[in-house]
Amino acid sequence: MVDFVYKENYVFDDLVKLVEILREHCPWDREQTHSSIRRNLLEEAYEAAEAIDLEDTDLLKEELGDVLLQVVFHAQMEREKEIFDIDSVCNGVCKKLIVRHPHIFGDAESGTASEVLEKWDEIKRKEKGQATHTEAIRSVARSLPALWRSEKIIEKAEKSELLPETDVPVITQHLVTLLENITSNREDEGASSTETAELTIGRILFKTVELARRLKVDPEEALVKTCDRFTEDFSTVEKMVSGNPPMEGADEKDLTELWLEVESKNS
Repeated sequence: MVDFVYKENYVFDDLVKLVEILREHCPWDREQTHSSIRRNLLEEAYEAAEAIDLEDTDLLKEELGDVLLQVVFHAQMEREKEIFDIDSVCNGVCKKLIVRHPHIFGDAESGTASEVLEKWDEIKRKEKGQATHTEAIRSVARSLPALWRSEKIIEKAEKSELLPETDVPVITQHLVTLLENITSNREDEGASSTETAELTIGRILFKTVELARRLKVDPEEALVKTCDRFTEDFSTVEKMVSGNPPMEGADEKDLTELWLEVESKNS
């Protein structure tokens, strides 16, 4: 029998103790490494975000617990190696919050929310020893979703005042040029390599994110909503094709016209 006190209600310290016990006695938990459960941390964070989107507080409570479990699990693995523990994690984040809020815990003026955020970024750069704007840009995590990472990179570049503020028509024209390049490259077999296409598509996506910022649109949220809409459009087309009577033997032209009809209704 393991050394654990069963309760009606558990607190944070009980979770830390539970994870310690699991790491010691459960074969699966004992085998895990930071890398093996890296994806779990990401998945739990996204599930918590979905609970927020759904405005489901019961689900959010559950998902935050799952996120917390991942944090404690990773900290326990380092505790076993005597490198740091969950108290060290809490200590670090508390100190960070105190230092980055000089208007609360120091003598600085509070100012507006945007001024507070600007001061936060300034303190953060000093903490991390980022002497140049390039270092700040390189600090954006490569593990972020690409649209999200692009937005953060553009945001940091704009703050440097080294990136000219391009207006919407100029960005739009740039996108048109990139799209035309794809067409011309497909016609020129010598320039139709996957590498060339990948680079051009990447530039189109990056410029699209820049356009979204100018229009004050969240590119990640915009794409999420478009995915949802495409799913509904696809469902409509599928029902029409397999309806009564079904569209047997629908050719490419029929499908193209059908999609145009469905998409125009939802535009």
